[in-house]
Amino acid sequence: LLYLSNLVKGSTQLIAFNCAKSVIKQKFPAFCHKMSLLALRPLLVRQRNLSLSLLRYTRPLPSLVCRYSTGNAPNHSSKSLSAGSDRTDVSTDVRPIGERVKENTKTASYMGVILLGVGVTGMLFYVIFWELFSSDSPNNIYSEALERVKEEPRVKDALGAPIKGYGEETRRGRRTRVAHTQYVKDGVEYIRMQFHVQGFRNRGTVHLEKRKTDAGGYEYRYLFVQLDYNPHSPIILEDNRLQQDAMRSAASPMPQPFL
Repeated sequence: LLYLSNLVKGSTQLIAFNCAKSVIKQKFPAFCHKMSLLALRPLLVRQRNLSLSLLRYTRPLPSLVCRYSTGNAPNHSSKSLSAGSDRTDVSTDVRPIGERVKENTKTASYMGVILLGVGVTGMLFYVIFWELFSSDSPNNIYSEALERVKEEPRVKDALGAPIKGYGEETRRGRRTRVAHTQYVKDGVEYIRMQFHVQGFRNRGTVHLEKRKTDAGGYEYRYLFVQLDYNPHSPIILEDNRLQQDAMRSAASPMPQPFL
């Protein structure tokens, strides 16, 4: 701003001097002709100084050189960026090997516990599904036998309707699940079960046994109700033991005589 102010000031003085000089020459030519050199010397000196000042002020402004990151300069920055990216690829895990091994072992143990839990949960779901929905499960066999006992007229007359069934009783009077046993004999699967029934007059115990057939289902070997007040006179609903044993004997090969 100071530079521009001086430039304008010098230009104004030079223009004013030239204008005054022209006016004097036009208005007073005789005066100018008669003026001595001593009288014009100060004016000439002043004009020269103003001209020098104007030339000095009219010099071109020093160029401000700004070097931008162009040309060969990006090589250094690109090298630094590539070096920085290379450094980021290096693992920052500077923990001791023992600590890392310990952490990996802990993670593996957690995964093992999770997999074990998933396996146990799947097994529980399978058992529950088999107990509730399979027709060959002990729970369904008990339900089917209880319904058959309830519909038997002789049992109704002996115990008194309505009739309810329950499992074994503990010393504290609590009723547990129905007792049952599964076993294999001569390659055939059997299930044996016992539970209690009670009416408004008497109580009794239900005994049953089923065998697995070649078709994959179960059939009764026997089913009877033993009354508590008259245990020697059971109410037999089914007894197929003789028939099944005879069929099994006929199907088994005859032993060869010893020669």
